[in-house]
This record gives sequence, structure tokens and C-alpha cells, in this order.
Amino acid sequence: MTEELGDWKRTHTCGELRSADTGRTVTLMGWAHRRRDHGGLIFVDLRDRTGLTQCVFNPATSAGAHERAQSIRGEFVLAVRGVVARRPSGTENPKLGTGDVEVQASELKVLNEARPLPFPIEDDVTVEELVRLQYRYLDLRRPSLYRNFVIRDRTCQAVRAYLHEHGFLEVETPFLTRSTPEGARDFLVPSRLSPGSFYALPQSPQLFKQLLMVAGFERYFQIVRCFRDEDLRKDRQPEFTQIDIETSFLNRDDLLPLIEDMVRAVIDRVHGVEVPRPFPRLAYAEALARFGTDKPDLRFGLELVDLTELFRGGEFQAFQQVIAAGGVVKGLAVPGAGGLSRKEADDLVTAAKSYGAQGLVWVKITPEGLQSPVARFLEPIRGALLERLRAAPGDLVLIVGDAMPTAATVLGRFRVELAQRHRLIPTGGYALLWVVDFPMFEWSVEERRWQAMHHPFTAPRDEDVHLLDGRPGEALAKAYDLVLNGQEVGGGSIRIHQQVIQQKVFELLGITKEEARAKFGFLLDALEFGAPPMGGIAFGLDRLVAILAGEDSIREVVAFPKTQKGSDPMTEAPAPVSPGQLRELGIAVVDSGREPRS
Repeated sequence: MTEELGDWKRTHTCGELRSADTGRTVTLMGWAHRRRDHGGLIFVDLRDRTGLTQCVFNPATSAGAHERAQSIRGEFVLAVRGVVARRPSGTENPKLGTGDVEVQASELKVLNEARPLPFPIEDDVTVEELVRLQYRYLDLRRPSLYRNFVIRDRTCQAVRAYLHEHGFLEVETPFLTRSTPEGARDFLVPSRLSPGSFYALPQSPQLFKQLLMVAGFERYFQIVRCFRDEDLRKDRQPEFTQIDIETSFLNRDDLLPLIEDMVRAVIDRVHGVEVPRPFPRLAYAEALARFGTDKPDLRFGLELVDLTELFRGGEFQAFQQVIAAGGVVKGLAVPGAGGLSRKEADDLVTAAKSYGAQGLVWVKITPEGLQSPVARFLEPIRGALLERLRAAPGDLVLIVGDAMPTAATVLGRFRVELAQRHRLIPTGGYALLWVVDFPMFEWSVEERRWQAMHHPFTAPRDEDVHLLDGRPGEALAKAYDLVLNGQEVGGGSIRIHQQVIQQKVFELLGITKEEARAKFGFLLDALEFGAPPMGGIAFGLDRLVAILAGEDSIREVVAFPKTQKGSDPMTEAPAPVSPGQLRELGIAVVDSGREPRS
């Protein structure tokens, strides 16, 4: 039978008591984490968000409380009153902060009961993710999950404190706005008051933060929800959170150090680690050439090596054809990976083709020489090849000849995969860097037009503005990404603040004047009313927190996440609505021919 709280008041949390509290009468409240009956004494580990306290029910001293404790099951909500005592010598638990003491219970209230659990509230238990999400409120009771949200909260505290200290103003921007082309599909919201018209949920506050700069706010930020209707994976959610920042009158080299110190403040607040600055910077082209990606993990080496000149004019015809067509030959040496089997080596070739390469050459370095299907073509350059790659016996060498950037990106994937497989990536630590000087545009073969590599409001470098007329593919942008341990955690740019350049970029992207006026008229108008130079950055808060928490998936740091199909097993959203609601909105649901999402 359960009881009301009455006049009982909690005096301490379950993770708070220490030896200094011995002899004190306390009242604890929390969940029954574990109950153990030792044939007389009953031990209950009482848990709240701060930790565990062992409570002892002794029939010789508190018969009533002991009798009630016999019916306790896991996750019952309890209030326990008793005296703090030192644990008997030899029974201390050094793994717990409260492990030197226990509460000798004199009174017990069962505040609520719990039915049998779908899974134990333990960290070291494997549970199917759909079950975890269906009972997310139970999943969140696990200490490791709670720790993730402590990290998330500390991250937000540090961001707000730092930005407020540096003159930033926190401003909210609308959730119900106009649909604009920003790369992903919008979530649309029908308007009851304007039948046939729709709001869009923002993919980011990009346009509004630029308007705030036009308004003269100079330094803005918000920690804001964003929405994108796109195919999901472990590091994506249909709704996610950004740390959104915008400034006026700062160039790139003014802004980046400001952001570096914010990130350093976050890591110090969360983990007490001081990260050195300045963060290194790599141009996009250099990052691609050396690491095969624009988000390189600098915690380990394994840099790609250009072997084009080494193979030029040689006997290996496959590479000669690539070089003659303007391609490159890139190599990667993986220390200690030369013991793979022939099947494992052939699997790498298959994987390379699936990544887009024409093929892959693998070479095992042995004390006796080179082992490879093409070893005879490599023997004439063996010495130079090993020197360039700094390879030694026991190593594995992978070589790809292909167009750039395909050759680099394929080896870049192997660089990470093989480093993980052979445990070459140091655990812990924070490798931060800026990737800068991105191309303004990339050519879409399918659509036969230029696309913005970042977004349509990114400014070209001053020295590249003239390239917009005739050679846009050569223009570099005032864009920058912040990379942490091989993952992009933030990206931004200096914005276009002059209407004539903005219009030129729209034209290059195939956005007509009429379309630009229809979709961005308010922004184009604003740029004609004295818009200042401006720039900013947006951080993926979920991804940043996941890295700081050591989690692979951002679902582990989102309180109530969706599945990879965008559904919520707990609330069963999305769900149909009543015909009356649809009639009120003037909406009819038609069969799209697709199976409903589960």
C-alpha cells in the first residue's frame, strides 16, 4: 500500500552522505535500485539522480519498517528515515561516494509502486533500441544517460556565460516562417487562417540572424531548435539543436579566435581540460589532399601521400591511363596492418569500388619484399615507394589511381576505418582545427548547374569576387568549419552584405530575379538599407555534446529522440489526425503509393 508524503521533507540526496554525517538523522527519497534480503537484515540501495545510498532495515530495531521493506521491488518510490552509520569494517564500497556509510532505517514510506520493468535500470545491460525509446522515461533513469544530460546542461551554461560576457544578446527567432530553398526539405505547417498557405519550420535561423545584423544588434546568439525533413541516420534527427551565433564588423580572423575561446570554455566547464589555442587551420584543398576529407581527425597520423610523379611513365598501365587523363595516384601506409588475409585484402578492393573508385592496389610489406597482385610492377620503384610512404615490414600500403578528389576521399575512408580496426586512434583528447577556404560552388552533374557548397548567402573572398564573372568554379568562399576529433561540430561564413553580389550569386545558382524576389525579397530589401559586414557560425549542439560524452549516436544525448524512420515509439508520432481537423485546415489526404513509416 502506498502512502502520501505528508510532512516528510527530504534532508539529503542519495549521493551526498559521507563519513562526516555519521550519527545524523536523515530523510532520503528516491527509487529502490536494488533490494537484498540476507535472512534477517534487508538492504535497499536507494537511488536518485545524484547516486546511491545503502539503507539497512533491521527487524530488531525497527520491526515495522523491516516488515514493509519485505514487499519492496525494483523502482518502487520510497522515503526512508534513519540514522547515518559507518559500514562495518570490510563492507565498504569504494566505487560509491557514499560507500563508507549506510542509513540504519527506522521509518519507511512507499510513495508509489512500480510494475515489473521491461529492462533493468543498469548501465551494463544490452537492450534493443526500440524498447529503450518506447520506455524512454525509464531509459533516462540510467546513470550514464543522466550523465549525458549533465554534460549537455554544462555545455549550454558555458556557452551562454561566455557569449553574454562578450556582449552577445540572446534573441529568439520565429518557428513559423516562410519556406525557402536551403538544401533539405522543409516541414510544412498548414495555416487555418490562410487556407491553402503554409508556414515552414526553420532549417536554421540563417535569414533572421542576418536581419538582426541589419537591425544593428551586432552580436546575437540563441540555442535554437531547427527542423529538416531528410533521411536520417545515427547523427541526424528531424528536429535538432543549434548554437547559433552572428556578429557585425568582424572579419574571419577576428571571429575565429572569439569562437575558439568559447569552445575552450565549454571543454573546461565540462571536463576540466584546457585546450591550447590557436586551433590549427587547413585549407579545404590541403585537408582533402592530406586526409581525404574536409573533416580530418588529427588525433592520429596516416596522411595520404601523392605518388603521381613516382608512377608517371612507369610500366603499370592502369595508373598511366589515370595520369594521362589528369587524375592522380594517392597512397596510404597503415602501420602493423600487413597481416591481413587474402580475402580481407580482396574485401578492401570491393569496398573501394563501392566507395566510387575504379579499383585499389594493396601491398603487404614483408622482410622478404612486396606481396601484391601487382608486385612485379612495383619492384622497380620499391625503394622510392617505401621511402615516400615511410612504410616498413609489417605495414599495409593501399594505392588508388583515380580522378581527384575520388582517389583522396576513398583512401580517406580507409584511413579512418583501418585506424579504428587496428586501434591507432588515441582515446580521449580533443583535436580541434578549422577548415577554411572552401570553394564557393560545386557543379551538379545531375542538374547541370552550380550549387552553393555552404549556402547562398556565403561571401566570396575579396580577391575572388572577379571570378564570379566567367570562372565561378575557381572562387573560394569566406567559409569555415570547426572539426573536433574528425567530426564537423560547427560551420559558418562571412555573409554577403551587398545586394549586387547577392544577386550575382543567385544568378549563378540558377535563381531568377523573380524567384529571388518571391523567396528572399525581404532579405534583398534589407541589404539595401545599410547592411553591415557580418558573419557567424552555427554549432550542432547534439553532435558536440555526443563527442564530449563519448557517445557514437546523438540519440544518446537527446531526451526524446526519433528513430531512423522519424518516428517516436513512445508517443507513436507521427499519427493520423481526425477528419474534422483536416476539414478545418482544408486538407485532403491522398494515397501517395508509399508504405507508411513504422
